[in-house]
Amino acid sequence: MEFERIERIFDSYVIGNYSRLPVAFVRAEGSCIWDSEGNRYIDLMPGWGATLLGHCHPKVVAAIQRQAAELLHVDNSFYIPLQGEVARQISQHSFGGKCFFCNSGAEAVEAAIKLARLYHQESGRYKIITMRDSFHGRTMAAITATGQDKYHKGYLPLMPGFNYVPFNDLEAVKQAADAETCAVMLEPIQGEGGLNVATDEFMTGLRRFCDESGLLLIADEVQSGMCRTGYWFGYQAYGIEPDIMTLAKALGSGAPIGAMVARPEVAARLTPGTHASTFGGNPLVCSAALATFRAIEDENLLQAGRQTSDYIFGRFREMAARLSIIKELRGRGLMCGLELNRDGTAIFERCLDHKVRINCTHGSVLRLLPALNVPRDLLDTGLAVLEEALQKAEDGEI
Repeated sequence: MEFERIERIFDSYVIGNYSRLPVAFVRAEGSCIWDSEGNRYIDLMPGWGATLLGHCHPKVVAAIQRQAAELLHVDNSFYIPLQGEVARQISQHSFGGKCFFCNSGAEAVEAAIKLARLYHQESGRYKIITMRDSFHGRTMAAITATGQDKYHKGYLPLMPGFNYVPFNDLEAVKQAADAETCAVMLEPIQGEGGLNVATDEFMTGLRRFCDESGLLLIADEVQSGMCRTGYWFGYQAYGIEPDIMTLAKALGSGAPIGAMVARPEVAARLTPGTHASTFGGNPLVCSAALATFRAIEDENLLQAGRQTSDYIFGRFREMAARLSIIKELRGRGLMCGLELNRDGTAIFERCLDHKVRINCTHGSVLRLLPALNVPRDLLDTGLAVLEEALQKAEDGEI
C-alpha cells in the first residue's frame, strides 16, 4: 500500500492523538526496519526500547507462532502455566518478589500505586512522593505521578496525594514526607526526562530513609528493566532492593505485557477482588516474555549489551571532544544520550532523513535505545550519520 493511501486512511479513521512522522513501517528484522516504499532504516530506538532483542528475534517469533496455534488466551480465573514461568524468571533475576501481570507500563504503575495504598490502609497513609522530570504513564494516576506539568494540561484536577521533589535531592524527599506519606516512586534513570541517572548517594540514602520511615520504595523500571542499563534491572547498580518494581516495554520484546513485582509480604495485600486484568499475562504474551529471558541468557546478551554501551559512550566522548554543540553525555548501559546546548529536533530529523532512527527528548537530549544485539556495522553507520548531523548543526547548516 502506498504511503499516501495509508495517510488518507489514518486521517479519516484514526484519532490524531499522535504527532506521526511521515513514514509507515511494514516489516523489520534485527536492527533494520523497512517502510512502505521499500526504504531501509537503521533503528537505534526500536519500539521506544520495547524491542530489546531487535525486531522479530527468531526465538521470540517461534515462541509466539507455537503458542498461537495452541492457546491464545485464557482468563485469570484459571492457572496459566507460562505466566508462572515468567513470574519465576522475573523473581529469580530480581529481589524474590511476586508478580501481577498486565498489558503496559502505565497499568503496572497503576497497580503499584494501588498496592502502596492498600499496604498502608490501616494507618491512613496514601500520599506518594515522585520526582520532577519523571514519566510514569498516561492513565490518570500515572500522569498525576508524572512530575512534568506538560502532561497535566487539560486533565485538572489531578488525583490527590502526589508530591513532586527534585531528582537526586534526598533532603527534599525528607522534607516532603509527612504522616500521610506511604511511598516514594522513581525511575533509576529518567528516560523521558532526559536520561537523568540517579546517584549512588541518592538511591542508598532513599532506601535507608524509606526503611526508617516505614515507606515503600517503588522502582519504575518500565524503560530501564531487562538488561537495558547493563544490569537485569536498573536498581541493581546501587546495591539496594525496592519494595515494588514496575516492568513493561522490553519484557515481551514487543508483545504487550507489563508486570508489577512486590516483596511477598507487600504483595499479600493484593487479594482477590482488589485488582485484575482481563488480558494480563495471557499465554501469547507470556510465551514472548519467556523467550526473551531465554534469548538473553542463551546468547549472553547482558554482556553483549555492556560491551556495546562501552563502545557507544566511547564514540560519544570522541564526538564531545570535537563538537562544542555537545554539552554532556547522559545515561547508562544502552540508555544512551547526548545533551546539546540547543534544541535537537533538526538533528533528529536529519538522521531520519538519512534513514537512521534516534529520538530527541526533553528538547535538547538526543536519545538512543538500541537493541542489545545491534550489529556493529549497522551501529557504526548510524553513529556516523548522527555525527555528521551534529557537525552540520554546529556549522549552522541545519
